[in-house]
Amino acid sequence: MSECPHVHELPRPEPAPLGATCPECLAVGSHPVQLRLCLSCGHVGCCDSSPLKHATAHFRETGHPVMRSFEPGETWRWCFEDGSIV
Repeated sequence: MSECPHVHELPRPEPAPLGATCPECLAVGSHPVQLRLCLSCGHVGCCDSSPLKHATAHFRETGHPVMRSFEPGETWRWCFEDGSIV
């Protein structure tokens, strides 16, 4: 894994109050495949294997560059800006 300039600037937010689900999927009755946690604001969104890809949509809307897996036992992080695991 490589370091990117976005990692050092990150706060360490807690997940959004809805916790362990994608609120956008919940609102439209869709099923998230896997969850991702925005490391800038704590938003939980579904991954790109989910039908609506809310984690990527969150990045496009906010510019928040780094997310991590929100799946049990997974700790990897992804930087949308650099297109790499960090």
